[in-house]
Amino acid sequence: MAPTTFLVGAVQMTSTADRDRNLEVALRLVGEAADRGARLVGLPENFAYMGPEAGRYAGAEPIDGPTIGALRELARRRGIFVVAGSIAERIDDPRRTANTSVLIADDGAVVATYRKIHLFDVEIPDGTRYAESEVVAPGDAAVVAPTALGRIGLTICYDLRFPELYRKLSDLGAQILTIPAAFTLFTGKDHWEVLVRARAIENLAYVLAPAQVGRHGGSRQTFGNAMVVDPWGVVLARCPDGEGVCVAPFDRARLERVRQELPALKHRRT
Repeated sequence: MAPTTFLVGAVQMTSTADRDRNLEVALRLVGEAADRGARLVGLPENFAYMGPEAGRYAGAEPIDGPTIGALRELARRRGIFVVAGSIAERIDDPRRTANTSVLIADDGAVVATYRKIHLFDVEIPDGTRYAESEVVAPGDAAVVAPTALGRIGLTICYDLRFPELYRKLSDLGAQILTIPAAFTLFTGKDHWEVLVRARAIENLAYVLAPAQVGRHGGSRQTFGNAMVVDPWGVVLARCPDGEGVCVAPFDRARLERVRQELPALKHRRT
């Protein structure tokens, strides 16, 4: 039987092109969340590498590669579930990778993978151009994983702007929505919290939203504000500026009460 309550942790990182340092920080912060009692811990998008795109492709790994392998060992040793925010997954494409989130169970097994569907192709007014589709192949499937903690729906960053994906996850029974992100500072300061809370409210679900923060080399700067949000849209925990972890409770009775008191999911007609 799934536990009635447990703690979830959102990790906030400033990943760079230094893969060894990124993995060391990721393992340390996941361990810190476990020390604070978290049973489910999420890492941000691109936690293993944020640098020049050529380096991203050169360092791409399969799911059974060393980065996910290190997290699987940590999950098994600490008895926790880990959302490996996203990695550059090596695929059968000479020019592109997948941007892939991996859910690891408390025995170290990989229980689900999700490949980012919506790719960030934007020129923002600060002069920075993002063309994710040039280097990333999009996924095509919504993913909800049944686990010992409940049903977990996986998404990544820019997906946040597409509520139809989250409605699909809700239809598939998601109780927790994960949104590992590297939201730009320019968009994040106005949109990140609004959108994260909206996805929680619309789908009457908990949201675990790990995030990148700060400067990552060149002009790349992310907003941070990793957070945990409840089904009413209340921000239960938020990381301060800089690398770290925030932890908050998942309460199944709270989830069921909110869904009973405001049964919007049952009232849908389209």
